[in-house]
Amino acid sequence: MFQTRFFSRNGTSVGRELVQGAVTIIGAARSGLAAAKLVVATGGTPFVSDLATAEKLGPSVQRLKDASVNHETGGHSGRVFECGLMVISPGVPSSSPVIAEAFRRGIPVVSELELASWFCPGPVAAITGSNGKTTTTTLIGRMLGDARIRHTVAGNIGTAFSEVVGGMTPEEWAVLEVSSFQLDHCETFRPKVSVLLNITPDHMDRYGNSMERYAASKSRIFQAQESGDTFVFGADDPWTAKVAEQCRCRKLPFGLTRSATDGAWVQDEMMVASIDGVPREIIRADEITIKGRHNLQNAMAAALVGLLCGVSPASLRATLRNFKGVEHRLEFVREIQGVRYYNDSKATNVDSVWYALQAFTAPIVLMLGGRDKGNDYSRLLDLVKQRVKAVVAIGESADKVAEAFAGMAVIKKASSMEEAVSTARFVADAGDVVLLSPACASFDWFQNYEHRGRVFKELVNAL
Repeated sequence: MFQTRFFSRNGTSVGRELVQGAVTIIGAARSGLAAAKLVVATGGTPFVSDLATAEKLGPSVQRLKDASVNHETGGHSGRVFECGLMVISPGVPSSSPVIAEAFRRGIPVVSELELASWFCPGPVAAITGSNGKTTTTTLIGRMLGDARIRHTVAGNIGTAFSEVVGGMTPEEWAVLEVSSFQLDHCETFRPKVSVLLNITPDHMDRYGNSMERYAASKSRIFQAQESGDTFVFGADDPWTAKVAEQCRCRKLPFGLTRSATDGAWVQDEMMVASIDGVPREIIRADEITIKGRHNLQNAMAAALVGLLCGVSPASLRATLRNFKGVEHRLEFVREIQGVRYYNDSKATNVDSVWYALQAFTAPIVLMLGGRDKGNDYSRLLDLVKQRVKAVVAIGESADKVAEAFAGMAVIKKASSMEEAVSTARFVADAGDVVLLSPACASFDWFQNYEHRGRVFKELVNAL
């Protein structure tokens, strides 16, 4: 699926040398633009190419012009191969013909994450997982901020690593949310601390319906780590525990029960963490503001990273008591006539919805659907029977959603988000929860999951 290794142990210095020449960047959106600016700043000559038209890319093209970056839109010309290095944005599949041709020609292909890592002067804490990585990354950033530890939060969470790495110092932690797409073309990316929260089915359309291939991509987060580094992983998740066996550096598991001398676990309703053989009581589980078993596990992972970065248990406790979560992740919007509305637009896979449904005891009106990624809804069937009174099927996958849950709840279809919100309000009674938790990508109706969540909130607030 990926190229043979182009870089040896001194890959970072080799990569920096390649950046001094001609660099092709595939993808003109946020990551591609940031990569182009970094190449310019480090002495190279970027050329950006995107299949999308200039009209579809919109402001991105103007930003390239403003930065005086050579570029093309509407297709890839032969010029993309006139380079010594190709950098691909996360949205570009590894199976794309342009990538295959670069491999054939022997052109090194790396992700934007790999490129930026070559120029990072300080330690990196990198977080990945099928679910919970945005919450965990944000929480770690808050822990470091509350403890006055210098840091920058970037990556898949919104700001490209390439955008910020040039202004960082050797004492500054880079706290990065990283996706499997970003990891796919990493070879020398070496976090001081890596975190793998969980591995559950997601992006199966991109990985040929192979969990093995998807898990292999996730495990690349620790592939370059060495004995002085630390890998934090979810011991309760079978796939994560399995790939952890391949890791060569120090390992710290977290889970609801203790599985090793060091790590994090729950004992007598207390979160306990240990990184040096000395268990420390961090906080009672019921004191953590963000609720749900999945968020307890996210908090354990974050606490371990916080300790590794030098945050005291007392400071961790204060942050966990005050952290209220992130936008678009089980975000409370408002209550209208006794009905509570929640925005969980970040839930772009089935397991995310499973966790969301677990968080409520009230009857749920579930808004589900979008651009399907090869979803198998069978995991949700029991929970839907128990907790969901109605499903509002939305987006391109509305028919598949309706068919999957027929006979288990009231099924309604909506042809727009406005119709979906109106339908959910009509179906819900006082005491119910209306939950947007789509299990799908947003690109059928929206630019991204943030756009979907904002539109949902605007419509709810206008009711």
